[in-house]
Amino acid sequence: MDMIKKMKSLIMIFLFIAPGFVLAQNDIINEVKEVMKTGSSREMVKLLGQSVDMELLDGNMKSYSRAQAEFVLKDFFKKHPPTSFTIIHQGASKAGLPYVIGEFISDNNTFRVFVRVKKSGEKYFVHQISFNKE
Repeated sequence: MDMIKKMKSLIMIFLFIAPGFVLAQNDIINEVKEVMKTGSSREMVKLLGQSVDMELLDGNMKSYSRAQAEFVLKDFFKKHPPTSFTIIHQGASKAGLPYVIGEFISDNNTFRVFVRVKKSGEKYFVHQISFNKE
């Protein structure tokens, strides 16, 4: 009988904790979506960790500090101001880390965007961004 009570307790704890975990992941995904729509490097940098891996059109992934990333993103958004951003696919890695694949449209250019999120402590932040021209 004690085992049943313990199982019920564990299930109740999970039911209270799991929604908060999912909400935190969804919060950062929604923030990324809104920032991509506006093309604000200032707002995007608030979602980044201490460093971020970025690939911008040239196929080379480079690591940037948060400050460097803001300048790189500012230049990208200046050259390619967004007209729309749509999430095409959203998922999680085997480790449970969320990612998003989106379509970023700017004037006559369309870019496939991959954003990977990482958790540090209790907070989620953007760890990787890739922009590939279609």
